[in-house]
Amino acid sequence: MDVVVCVKQVPDTEQPIRVRPDGSGVEEQGLNWILNYYDEHAVEEALRVREKHGGTVTVVCVGPARATEALRTALAMGADEAVHVQDPALEGADHLAVARVLAETIRQLRCDLVLCGRLATDDNASVVGPALAEYLSLPQATAISKLDISDGVATVEREVEGGVEVLQVPLPAVFTVERTINEPRYPTLPGIMKAKRKEIRTLTLKDLGLEPGQVGAQAARVRYSRFDPPPRREAGRVVTPDSPEEGARLIAQFLQETAKVL
Repeated sequence: MDVVVCVKQVPDTEQPIRVRPDGSGVEEQGLNWILNYYDEHAVEEALRVREKHGGTVTVVCVGPARATEALRTALAMGADEAVHVQDPALEGADHLAVARVLAETIRQLRCDLVLCGRLATDDNASVVGPALAEYLSLPQATAISKLDISDGVATVEREVEGGVEVLQVPLPAVFTVERTINEPRYPTLPGIMKAKRKEIRTLTLKDLGLEPGQVGAQAARVRYSRFDPPPRREAGRVVTPDSPEEGARLIAQFLQETAKVL
């Protein structure tokens, strides 16, 4: 069972994120970049599939030179191979373009199953996985919380409002995973040292048979016009009523006159 996992490098949300003064994007100076949290779970699930069914795990990333570190993290967890698509012409590519680049990359690999995180924590778009399945003409299921494979068919569970949806999907297929699907393993020291020595295959658009006009900024259907930080939260108001009745009156007054929710 050869599994391909699509991963992304994102800013660490544990750190303060600053918007550039001109609103053109996020200030990257001094920013810590990590493997997307949801993609960690996708890598972990791929490793569990390999442990149960044999085969290989290959991680693929589209991004700038720094994204190599996200691939190294996946290799340290136990992935067998890594492919990095890096091309200056991809600057400004939108989600559909990234999905198309990933699809052309995966066509060059051995693949029985494609896993992605449900979303990336930097944009919460949830577009790349479903778009990738369309470009590859493969069946898909999104936001799965459980995966079982038997006789070339995957049985997956999706948490839906009021219950759990169970689907049977023929392989090969594309699945995006929820964080509830597993608990990712920590990279071991031997794994980290081994990952540092592993060769990461680097591809360009030319290697994939793609032109910048097909997937670059000029082909983007979505463009960001401006980024703005969220408004600062005002300090909370503390009241010290003389009685519970007075407290209830003050709360009701606040909800009616200030919050205007009553």
